Amino acid sequence: MKAMILAAGKGTRVQPLTYDLPKPMIPILGKPVMAYLIEHLAKYGIKEIMVNVAHLHEKIEDYFGEGHQYGVQIGYSFEGYTTDIGEVFPQPLGSAGGMQKIQQFGGFFDETTIVLCGDALIDLDIKSALFEHKRKGALASVVTKEVPWDKVSSYGVVVTEGDGRIKSFQEKPSQQEALSNFVSTGIYIFEPEVIALIPTDRPFDIGSELFPLLAEKGLPFYAQSRAFNWIDIGTVTDYWEVCQSVLLGEVAHLDMPGIQIEDGLWVGLNTSIDWEGTRIEGPVYIGSGTSIEAGATIIGPTWIGHGSHICAGATVVRSVLFEYTRVLPNVSLSEMIVFKDYSVDRAGEMKHVSEYDPDAWANARDRRNKRRSDNSNEFMREEKTA
Repeated sequence: MKAMILAAGKGTRVQPLTYDLPKPMIPILGKPVMAYLIEHLAKYGIKEIMVNVAHLHEKIEDYFGEGHQYGVQIGYSFEGYTTDIGEVFPQPLGSAGGMQKIQQFGGFFDETTIVLCGDALIDLDIKSALFEHKRKGALASVVTKEVPWDKVSSYGVVVTEGDGRIKSFQEKPSQQEALSNFVSTGIYIFEPEVIALIPTDRPFDIGSELFPLLAEKGLPFYAQSRAFNWIDIGTVTDYWEVCQSVLLGEVAHLDMPGIQIEDGLWVGLNTSIDWEGTRIEGPVYIGSGTSIEAGATIIGPTWIGHGSHICAGATVVRSVLFEYTRVLPNVSLSEMIVFKDYSVDRAGEMKHVSEYDPDAWANARDRRNKRRSDNSNEFMREEKTA
């Protein structure tokens, strides 16, 4: 069995995180989502993995290389073009079109292949899913999950016969139009014959084009409803909720990194915490090389990325701070994701740091900001002395 990871999308619903990261590189517990997928495939003995890439493709390729560190082989298919002056322009071909490009190039899909979206955490029993696929004689199988009716508009809805055969597929219908509340998880099992149905002359999508084609032709196309953990990072608010659940220990098989130094508090290497007047309530992870000044307050679930700096009097509550974030003195951040120059609150409202007056955070690597916060701390000490 081979594998295909779909990683060419731009991830617009997860902006601002995807301004600088391809969606599969968004971290959970400090590790890219796609790394968990590759580890899961390797656990089931799946060693040959193709990945289609486009937006910020070099970040995926540089991180994973050819997969040796995972005990697998990884190949990449870039979707886009380069101009005569060397400018690179991503141009995704659609999830199915990207697979056809790979097939046309080297004939990779010559046996049963599991296809995964690169932006979800899963613990699917792949062996069991493959057994059901083969037992039914399916050309294509879609792994589904039941979701609340008010969530169906975010997914591809699968409508089946009693035996699981798929009779129609609705791509993100309204709640009123949805004929089912079983949705595609973005996990598919394809036989080579499915790839042969994908056009070679235009972009083509799996959910909105290939699946309706399979149903229309009456081919052996089945849904599998399985009990497993499927954590989809569809939007930036989904990401915040996922991080909260993971930090609370609600997701099996995901263990907090670092060293636990107190109940509910984990730290990376070489962290510095001044405990004078400081309050930390877990679960909290403080990344390596992070400095927590006296009088800071951190309430979990909170993740603080490596190289960060929480200044005196600052408060961080149920938030995710990416690496090298300096929270300035006496600033309060609550239920927030901070990524470089941007923040997103729990409701999904995005702001640039320039929209905060006074400034709320800065780049911890910027020495100018360090001097400013040091001066502010000195002023606070003078005030207390006076």
